Amino acid sequence: MPSSVTALGQARSSGPGMAPSACCCSPAALQRRLPILAWLPSYSLQWLKMDFVAGLSVGLTAIPQALAYAEVAGLPPQYGLYSAFMGCFVYFFLGTSRDVTLGPTAIMSLLVSFYTFHEPAYAVLLAFLSGCIQLAMGVLRLGFLLDFISYPVIKGFTSAAAVTIGFGQIKNLLGLQNIPRPFFLQVYHTFLRIAETRVGDAVLGLVCMLLLLVLKLMRDHVPPVHPEMPPGVRLSRGLVWAATTARNALVVSFAALVAYSFEVTGYQPFILTGETAEGLPPVRIPPFSVTTANGTISFTEMVQDMGAGLAVVPLMGLLESIAVAKAFASQNNYRIDANQELLAIGLTNMLGSLVSSYPVTGSFGRTAVNAQSGVCTPAGGLVTGVLVLLSLDYLTSLFYYIPKSALAAVIIMAVAPLFDTKIFRTLWRVKMSPPRCLVLECTHVCSIDYTVVLGLGELLQDFQKQGVALAFVGLQVPVLRVLLSADLKGFQYFSTLEEAEKHLRQEPGTQPYNIREDSILDQKVALLKA
Repeated sequence: MPSSVTALGQARSSGPGMAPSACCCSPAALQRRLPILAWLPSYSLQWLKMDFVAGLSVGLTAIPQALAYAEVAGLPPQYGLYSAFMGCFVYFFLGTSRDVTLGPTAIMSLLVSFYTFHEPAYAVLLAFLSGCIQLAMGVLRLGFLLDFISYPVIKGFTSAAAVTIGFGQIKNLLGLQNIPRPFFLQVYHTFLRIAETRVGDAVLGLVCMLLLLVLKLMRDHVPPVHPEMPPGVRLSRGLVWAATTARNALVVSFAALVAYSFEVTGYQPFILTGETAEGLPPVRIPPFSVTTANGTISFTEMVQDMGAGLAVVPLMGLLESIAVAKAFASQNNYRIDANQELLAIGLTNMLGSLVSSYPVTGSFGRTAVNAQSGVCTPAGGLVTGVLVLLSLDYLTSLFYYIPKSALAAVIIMAVAPLFDTKIFRTLWRVKMSPPRCLVLECTHVCSIDYTVVLGLGELLQDFQKQGVALAFVGLQVPVLRVLLSADLKGFQYFSTLEEAEKHLRQEPGTQPYNIREDSILDQKVALLKA
């Protein structure tokens, strides 16, 4: 809604560029730290209606995804739900995007699986420490550092993660058991034991994937509902919209109903999720030590065991969340405060560790559902959080009958869009076809010394080995005099860029244009006389 966008934008208009002399307790500063104060005074009944619908839609998506992502993280299913509600409440107060939803994601679950050894205690402690690091970065206003992570690196990581996560669910989709978790061993043993595929799991999993795909396509092609439509048309389109938006919940419920029907007959062709701990998680401090059969693992040893995860997990959490927030802020024409987002996600992970959450971040899929549902403010997250808590309190006994193949279908369909084929085509065009020539525009270079001359000489040699021509344009007389005196091999220069382009644009296979030696000698003499 335009008014909510304005309210959220006004709260951040004095963010990073605010004058140092501004009082930390001024209304503008308070709104910057508590963005809720910007939009809550103008909250309306219409916003409430839209936020409720959006929060309900996201909740119906979050619950089955949370159960599925716990499997990716190598944790019991309830830990996915434990991780799915704290971000909803924290972001209500601190978030600067009306669209973003915080919770477990596929990539974060994969990292948790790798760095916490499928041990809940390690996962919870990692959430606490990640939150501390993220919160400190927010307080120190280090959000700008994320801009220095290159786009190809991000795309490469997310595409690789999509492949790893997606293939990791093939075993559940086919009903294969006792498959090792390391990726290459997974690939080997999955193909080695493909003959052990359980027909029931495979059929149900493929049917679930097909249903999810059909419902997604329907969701993408259903025209939006307009008030001027006839009531019957509005109702039918509204029902289609609701069904396609909550497709994960519908498909998982369908699979659970099928599994329960077989259970009643005394025959079960599917591998089920099994027991899920009932009730809300207890509130307690994170485990700073773990007692095992071999003794007690101290806090220091736990930190050493997690190693690089203490840097990778919080950084990827921030990167994923802020990338999602910026994408939807740009799409919906409002601004976010990256440093405030750091505070929000850091506090979410810190407080989440008190209720046994593992590290969370912004979810692109659920944020897209939130935006498409017409959310107006972060208040939609309250509905999502309450729905997750209600499912923990009242529905955990029903989760027993959810087939693992259905959850595998949910995960595969969720991570498939992360694999970006376009970036690989673009990178191939950019990097397998190397440039034939390079032009350095030197108009603003007024002087150089011997060190620069040596560096340019080495650069020219490197380029010649690669078959690339290097040309200089717009050299000032003192600079040109020094370079000509150095007698650099392969040195060529032009007065204007147009002249350089004219001579360097040659047919493939021909040698780049080189200035004649006698011409260079004549110019050397003229410059040395000047």
